[in-house]
Amino acid sequence: MIYRMPIKNGVDAMIEILKINKNKKIIFASADITVKHKAISLGACAFLDKPFKMHELLNKIQQIVKELVVEQ
Repeated sequence: MIYRMPIKNGVDAMIEILKINKNKKIIFASADITVKHKAISLGACAFLDKPFKMHELLNKIQQIVKELVVEQ
């Protein structure tokens, strides 16, 4: 079964979020691998292929947090 966002797609939602705050860290998750390059090039800091394991998400979050700590 495929679920879609009812009003806009994830890429459009991410663009809107980054317009509001360009410093937000977005981990993009999709079963549609064709959007991976677009999501990363438009500002996602990571991309997870669905389905993904919870430890993969946690690893990405930990990686991003470490990068934020180093930046400060």
